[in-house]
Amino acid sequence: MINTLIETLVQVSAVLGLAPLYPGILERMKAIVEGRRGPSIFQPYYDLIKLSRKEMTIPRNAGWLFVNGPYLVFSVYVLISFVIPVVYPRPLYLTPVVDFLGGALLFSLAGFLKIYESMESSSNLVTLGVSRNISFAYLGEATLLTVFMAVALVTGTNNPYVTLETIQSPTEYLFLPHVTASVAFFMLWLYETGKLPLESSGMSEMGMIDDSLVYEYSGKGLMLLKWGGYVKSYLLGSVLLNVFLIPWGMQTGILGAIEDVGIMFLKWLILLGVTLVIETSLAKFRLFKIQDFLIVALVLSAFSIILTVTLNG
Repeated sequence: MINTLIETLVQVSAVLGLAPLYPGILERMKAIVEGRRGPSIFQPYYDLIKLSRKEMTIPRNAGWLFVNGPYLVFSVYVLISFVIPVVYPRPLYLTPVVDFLGGALLFSLAGFLKIYESMESSSNLVTLGVSRNISFAYLGEATLLTVFMAVALVTGTNNPYVTLETIQSPTEYLFLPHVTASVAFFMLWLYETGKLPLESSGMSEMGMIDDSLVYEYSGKGLMLLKWGGYVKSYLLGSVLLNVFLIPWGMQTGILGAIEDVGIMFLKWLILLGVTLVIETSLAKFRLFKIQDFLIVALVLSAFSIILTVTLNG
């Protein structure tokens, strides 16, 4: 029991503590490729600390959910870090409560809360961003659910830890439905974490999709939402690595849990390298092309289910 508690603390601490590091590494890598000096890899931490010291301003028409929503969204992401294999490959506390489908629903819940709380600001720019977000989100959430269903059919279980162990077999790993599901989930991760190159970026109006949802936030509320965004990226990316792309190498036991933090760091460097190539080599997407991108991901995930049923039938 004590071992399980320590292993749980290692995983959750790694998720919360290291999640802001990887965006910092990616930004530094992009700067090096582009011939710039670039920010420190620890810049996301500096930004979070700076925001935590600032006062949170509240719009006049904002309600209870606007004020407390960032805490709810962040809490959902922390809960997810307890129940899926993002660092440690064995069940932890709360693991029996949620399977892959439950994890997908928790991600959807956090997205819904983020949209609903932002609407309480009554800002026209936020409303524009919400409309854009919803026009893409339904495809993203459908892809997330379909991918997890596909993996469950491939491995015969919806338990993420059993799936992690099963998929390590070369036969299961190279099974065509698993390959198509992996491609679909990678495409989804690129969208959900803002890695798709858009026609505009940052706070430019044409490029604001997810950023527009936090436009009216400041201080601790903005800090929690940004930290939650980093955690979301880490959770989805770690599932992509451990269940889909590189399911090998994870250790067990207390010392194994500590080693897993370093192993995940190496896996993430590979993922960041692939992401760097995509971001710096692809032509920029126009905004309406994102739907086409997500439709392809959804079709691939549905194709994975059809293949699994056909080949196993």
